[in-house]
Amino acid sequence: MNPAVFLSLPDLRCSLLLLVTWVFTPVTTEITSLDTENIDDILNNADVALVNFYADWCRFSQMLHPIFEEASNVIKEEYPNENQVVFARVDCDQHSDIAQRYRISKYPTLKLFRNGMMMKREYRGQRSVKALADYIRQQKSDPVQELHDLAEITTLDRSKRNIIGYFEQKDSENYRVFERVANILHDDCAFLSAFGAVSKPERYSGDNIIYKPPGHSAPDMVYLGSMTNFDGTYNWIQDKCVPLVREITFENGEELTEEGLPFLILFHMKEDTESLEIFQNEVARQLISEKGTINFLHADCDKFRHPLLHIQKTPADCPVIAIDSFRHMYVFGDFRDVLIPGKLKQFVFDLHSGKLHREFHHGPDPTDIAPGQQVQDVASSPPESSFQKLAPSEYRYTLLRDRDEL
Repeated sequence: MNPAVFLSLPDLRCSLLLLVTWVFTPVTTEITSLDTENIDDILNNADVALVNFYADWCRFSQMLHPIFEEASNVIKEEYPNENQVVFARVDCDQHSDIAQRYRISKYPTLKLFRNGMMMKREYRGQRSVKALADYIRQQKSDPVQELHDLAEITTLDRSKRNIIGYFEQKDSENYRVFERVANILHDDCAFLSAFGAVSKPERYSGDNIIYKPPGHSAPDMVYLGSMTNFDGTYNWIQDKCVPLVREITFENGEELTEEGLPFLILFHMKEDTESLEIFQNEVARQLISEKGTINFLHADCDKFRHPLLHIQKTPADCPVIAIDSFRHMYVFGDFRDVLIPGKLKQFVFDLHSGKLHREFHHGPDPTDIAPGQQVQDVASSPPESSFQKLAPSEYRYTLLRDRDEL
């Protein structure tokens, strides 16, 4: 029998202190530093990764570092598996090639990745431990709502864009592709699914995906491509979830301005869906080729009274069409002229050619004046941009460059 070992009182106190410290010390994690050698491997193997693009000399980056680390510790306790959630960072001064790859224009920038794919929307919320942790919890929640009875479809929120997948089995490649797309586009569409006996009435030709547009009058659309083809499925659903004409709000204004494209905006009363439909149809008819050169938007007249006042309009004047180039604003004229073939297209072309800017400063172009017509001095200064104020603020970010707008 081994003899008993007795500790002196000081040694016993020391041992108890070490034990208590070990038990109550929270889990701490190292923020993964990304470089050209490891970035693809780490991001591709992470279910969700939140990456902080920073510069050491940026005071906003310095303020974020301890918050980012503590949020990582909180989340690591909830998602302990190594690849469930990764908090990572890129020193953009040391790795300018990575910063250029992801088009970093301000510090700090927090971008979300899923299995290596960068999400379009970066994190722009409050910089606190709770807000960051809540954001990650939201990203880890199931993006697809399961239907247990097809009657539930009658209660859908038809103001949203709804994507419904009907599958024989949840454990299938068809559903895995659908779920992956839903993870990426769940901010733009509501995703729902049904399985087995519940979905059988809708699977007369096999598994399928249905798009239900907003409203009750538009017909459903069916995906006809391969459901195991991620690119084909993603492109089809993205086309349905991200409309050609998007609504601008105070919540997404910063994101839209940072895309760097001028705005063609319809201001309309919220209940005036007819004017919105006319605008949407004419944009699709006249301007689809301009999709990469200008953002097509619509805005609530009541919520955006200030930009309207900027162009000497009020909600009573709506619907109103205007361009904001991030330097100046230009008014289209009479809304009904949008139905004149080519009129809206010419308005956008005149922006790109500089004609709108010239005419505001120097009057009509000489080529637009009929022979013998008396020229009046109508030169003026166009109103300054109103939506530029929604761009990322110098009180929140270190901005790397000024844009060169029209």
